[in-house]
Amino acid sequence: MVILTRMDAFDFNAALIFSVTSLNNYLRELLETDEVLQDLWVRGEISNFSQPRSGHLYFTLKDSEAQIRCVMWKNSALRLRFSPADGMQVEGHGAMSIYPAQGQVQLYLDALRPAGEGALYQEFLRLKARLEAEGLFDPEHKRPLPSLPRHIGVVTSPTGAALQDILQTLSRRLPILRVTIAPTPVQGAEAPPGIVAALRHLNQLEDLDLIILARGGGSIEDLWAFNDESVARAIYNSRVPVISGVGHETDFTIADFVADLRAPTPTGAAELATSITAQELSLSLRAASDQLDARLNELLSSARQSLALAQAELRRSSPRAFLQNALQRLDETQARLERLGHNQLEARNLRLASSVSRLNALSPQAVLRRGYAIITDQHSGVLISRASQTQPGQELLLRLQDGLIPAQVTAKPTGAE
Repeated sequence: MVILTRMDAFDFNAALIFSVTSLNNYLRELLETDEVLQDLWVRGEISNFSQPRSGHLYFTLKDSEAQIRCVMWKNSALRLRFSPADGMQVEGHGAMSIYPAQGQVQLYLDALRPAGEGALYQEFLRLKARLEAEGLFDPEHKRPLPSLPRHIGVVTSPTGAALQDILQTLSRRLPILRVTIAPTPVQGAEAPPGIVAALRHLNQLEDLDLIILARGGGSIEDLWAFNDESVARAIYNSRVPVISGVGHETDFTIADFVADLRAPTPTGAAELATSITAQELSLSLRAASDQLDARLNELLSSARQSLALAQAELRRSSPRAFLQNALQRLDETQARLERLGHNQLEARNLRLASSVSRLNALSPQAVLRRGYAIITDQHSGVLISRASQTQPGQELLLRLQDGLIPAQVTAKPTGAE
């Protein structure tokens, strides 16, 4: 509350007298409590523009008959999408107040735009609402981007910095990428039909994976081609996904809402188009190669085991294995027969030896070895076992252990009958 000071406390009929400070404070309160003066747009031409190192803006808005001093603080100035300059027709939004140090009424601005942008913005809002009602912005229509595009089309000005930014980014992130440029004006009356034709041309390329629609920043007038209805419908009807990279991060156009994905800048559009970089692709391929090697080694090891089992089974069931087993059984049988024959032979030899021993014990030779002799008639060979079988003069043959001795009976044997 402003307190007014009466200079003459005793003269109730005297006029009110303010100090300069009180008057300024009173005027400030009047200005800052007026609803109209606290939320208004003013159109005029910039003059006496200055921007000190602090970043604040100081200038005058004037028309043919009047002028008003304006101030824009740095935090609001940083949001401007154009560079104000003397002679520029603008529209500013803000609130009225007074600068007490100079007693100067000023317009403190929080927004500033080129003159005419307000009408364009209203047209932008009307077109946006109509196309949104038709479903051109529906999320269901948004198509996913290819994870590894091979061929990308770029719709932009052939002379703008946006094209070079896009090409450098694509080359750095994915050098193997093929890029087709569809040049077109991106500002002015020729821009909308040029953009539509460029989109139509790229959509005729059968191997195209993705389209980038881009241009650098500018005022709403500069970007107005991207608010054109024909451009919006061309994007919506595109056969391949479209990334919109128009203006700066704070700029929004109808193309951004229709596109399958919006990027804050042309460079950002190139980065979004190549979500997998060459380095990431190399690492992914290396990992896939390692996994493939491991899987192949696993399969080879399993195949070797299966082959070994099959070979073993084949060996067990093959004729050769059967023959080898039969030969082994034959060898075993032969060995058993040989052992049996040997055992039987030994047994028979033992019995034969026993019989021989018994026969030897009963044989004449054994008797002869004990000192006996076998006597036979030398001529007839008749065995002489009794003395009565002999007569004088008879020639005999005495068989001893080691030979024969001829003999002759010289006398009649004694005791013979």
